[in-house]
Amino acid sequence: MSTESQPAISRDEVAHLARLSRLALDDAELDRYASQLDAILSHVAQISEVAADDVPPTAHPAELSDVLRDDVVLPSLTAEQALSGAPAVEQERFAVPQILGEE
Repeated sequence: MSTESQPAISRDEVAHLARLSRLALDDAELDRYASQLDAILSHVAQISEVAADDVPPTAHPAELSDVLRDDVVLPSLTAEQALSGAPAVEQERFAVPQILGEE
């Protein structure tokens, strides 16, 4: 719940959002969601108060770097070897059943 005297979001606002979202909510659900959304918005407001201007925004608290290996060309299967176990082959490709009805 909100620590302020007035909630961050009202039950009427939740009902309006539910109508816009085409959600049929009963009175108990409206009360529950209004309370939950109010708690979420109150926590966001608290976090916003803590944020300092001298703290740079970050996407992740730990320094991350990609560990990549060099691309090395290695021997691989030929087209004939790859297709040798296929149940159906068409124009040197795997033949699969059509699923979208396209020609």
